[in-house]
Amino acid sequence: MSNRRDFFKNSAIALAGMALLPKASLLGANNTSMYISKRPSIDKRKFSSEEVEKVITEAKSRIKDPKLAWMFENCFPNTLDTTVEYNLINGQPDTFVITGDIHAMWLRDSTAQVWPYLPLAKKDKQLRSLIAGVVFRQTKCVLIDPYANAFNKSIEEKSHWESDNTEMKKGVHERKWEIDSLAYTVRLAYYYWKTTGDTSVFNKDWEKAARIILKTFIEQQRKNGVGPYVFARKTDRQLDTLSNEGYGRPLKPIGLINSSFRPSDDASTYGFLIPSNLFAVESLKQLAEISSTVKGDVQFSGQCMELAKEINHAIQKYGIVKHPKYGQVYAFEVDGYGNHTFMDDANVPSLLSMPYLGLIGPKDNVYKNTRELIWSDSNPYFFKGKFGEGIGGPHIGYDMIWPMSIIMKAMTSTSDTEIRWCIKTLRDSDADTGFMHETFHKDNPQKFTRSWFAWANTLFGELVLKLINENKEHLLV
Repeated sequence: MSNRRDFFKNSAIALAGMALLPKASLLGANNTSMYISKRPSIDKRKFSSEEVEKVITEAKSRIKDPKLAWMFENCFPNTLDTTVEYNLINGQPDTFVITGDIHAMWLRDSTAQVWPYLPLAKKDKQLRSLIAGVVFRQTKCVLIDPYANAFNKSIEEKSHWESDNTEMKKGVHERKWEIDSLAYTVRLAYYYWKTTGDTSVFNKDWEKAARIILKTFIEQQRKNGVGPYVFARKTDRQLDTLSNEGYGRPLKPIGLINSSFRPSDDASTYGFLIPSNLFAVESLKQLAEISSTVKGDVQFSGQCMELAKEINHAIQKYGIVKHPKYGQVYAFEVDGYGNHTFMDDANVPSLLSMPYLGLIGPKDNVYKNTRELIWSDSNPYFFKGKFGEGIGGPHIGYDMIWPMSIIMKAMTSTSDTEIRWCIKTLRDSDADTGFMHETFHKDNPQKFTRSWFAWANTLFGELVLKLINENKEHLLV
């Protein structure tokens, strides 16, 4: 996600022709002999889990479509197979998680990448240790800089973005302030605890990080000026830098938190990003519960709950606006001055994904109105073509659909017909690679970006497993 255009200017569109496809893809979609595992050999895998392997075997036996079974086998373990670097440091687990084709750890991506393995962690001691290692590593990252979105493995590593006009601390890969970076950090720690019962991750460093998270959220409400964060980059890409000397567009303090950048790593138009603020509300509630239940710190817990209530009140007052066609909907962004955007971006948290993250119910009337809006041509980043439809975003640009948006449509849908369509579209838009991609062209899925994007791969696996666990494998056709 981080300015991926700058990393891949010469190869942003991968495998753009049939000549580059594996020979097996020419055999036809129903030829099972072509579906040979794309996983690394066992000795080349970064991490192996017996429980994950059991799930893969069981799931494949229940998926009747051979291509979908093949894609699940490739995608679900992709994070463990290719992106985790797990160690013990002084007896404490430490797990660095790269995104795939970028050797850096995003707080957002790393949480999302290991998320589907959480239910298996209680049975698998090594897997539990690996995920605990992600929590410990994320805690260290927050202590380095709560305003950074991505980190290097070592503080000695040089960053590609060292020339950015911001306070680039050692260990930081990129310093784009995004609310969801901290929210995802809390989400993983909270659900790790809830799933395993292990409280060892809530050590003294965690307590410090929790207070820093609360402090950062309050700073970015901008009640006492614009705050300490500034960011500017010398670039030919408008969305990679902030206006007004690096502070971004003006915001009127109304109780919401500014997010200078979106989960896509693109600059916000209006800094009060509604899905990310809703995510912050949920994270603050989780911080409050951890603090009161595990640490016995009622005072800090109360502070978190007070801020959560304030933000939620502001969302209800300023984040819900009337659309001329769809009625009351959630705006994507607002600025407190009355300006707002009617749109959605594919990256999670998005408006579409709010029920997936547990921020709102799928049957909420305002959400249902919003869902109709964003999955239509009323959303400037909704694209529809010969091979599919879905939400994109300015990060890659026009006509490029993010499979992540189709996955989120299925994840949040209450309609079997919708879910079946999503599965079919995902199956048929992989360019016969067996993996998800960052984006694909609406009229030609062989024109895609990022052949190694672990978040999307694991998320696809999570969707398939969800349907199987809900006894809906009949939709996997």
